[in-house]
Amino acid sequence: MSKAKEAKKLAGRAAVETHLRNNQVLGIGSGSTTVHAVQRIAERVKQENLNLVCIPTSVQARQLILQYGFTLSDLDRQPEIDLAIHGADEVDADLSLIKGGGGCLTQEKTVAGNASRFIVIADFRKDSKNLGDQWHKGIPIKVIPMACEPSCDPEAWGCD
Repeated sequence: MSKAKEAKKLAGRAAVETHLRNNQVLGIGSGSTTVHAVQRIAERVKQENLNLVCIPTSVQARQLILQYGFTLSDLDRQPEIDLAIHGADEVDADLSLIKGGGGCLTQEKTVAGNASRFIVIADFRKDSKNLGDQWHKGIPIKVIPMACEPSCDPEAWGCD
């Protein structure tokens, strides 16, 4: 196993060891490091007979939840999340991060915003002194057309 793959596995497993408890509602993120966390969650569910409800942030996360037989839910049924676990695209020295480069930014931010605790899993390759040092695809943003009008200052943003 490469050094990077081993680091991802260790980071994912460590997050689960430290923060996972019985009877939690979990927000499950996406990304290759999160896959390792979900694998460890599955091991602990089997070993400890844990009762968990999982809310995905993406199609990939939904597939993982179903693959491992976890209870699938959504924010309509479970608006309060105990713990959200996600990967990151880049993390700087102040622990600011870039997320959502894979296209699930809105779902990820919504689940994270509803979580009492938000755990970001990142291996050494995501570490940088300044955001943008390693992530060269730009800062992910998403404009939701239905939210523009109610939250927009028409003069500042040019909303009609």
